[in-house]
Amino acid sequence: MLQEKLKHIDIILASQSPRRQELLKGLDLDFRIETRPIDEVYNSELIAGEITAFLSSLKAKAFSDDLQENQLIMTSDTIVWLDGKALEKPKNGGHAKKMLASMSGTMHQVYTSVTFTSSKIQETITDVTKVFFKEMTPEEIDYYVDHYKPFDRAGGYGIQDWIGFTSIEKLEGCYYNVMGLPLPKVYEWLKTNATRL
Repeated sequence: MLQEKLKHIDIILASQSPRRQELLKGLDLDFRIETRPIDEVYNSELIAGEITAFLSSLKAKAFSDDLQENQLIMTSDTIVWLDGKALEKPKNGGHAKKMLASMSGTMHQVYTSVTFTSSKIQETITDVTKVFFKEMTPEEIDYYVDHYKPFDRAGGYGIQDWIGFTSIEKLEGCYYNVMGLPLPKVYEWLKTNATRL
């Protein structure tokens, strides 16, 4: 089992996201949380999954000076991609409402990249999910933002709460990817590469 293969590895999830932490717990792995500040700035020529891959790798660099031999650092980044632009975390309620209005009745893509860094290797995986929103009324958008305050979420929404229950018509791809961690791909990478760490 994967737990046995990784029992000597100190797995560090470098994310403050409670959703990512909860998802990784679902794999029954022992891990701890440690985050380090970085400036999440990227070249404006990057698009879609290139952005998340770059930022996920950038977050890993913060650990490069004191990475121990038995450690595995997992960093990640998620964006919503709509009409050729990245929607990141909203700055305030008005910004969140504007984002949701722009996604109402349309399809957008959610990209998440995860970078795995040990003293021996560094690899990044990226997943994409298509999310189809129904038409939402201004009242529904106001209710959601005012009650759920989704300011720490890419695109200004969480698929696992009220707006996901009421306004998402369908998905094409991984549900967990939209929450911020593509669990099946993470599990497969760990299973395939455990002996290389």
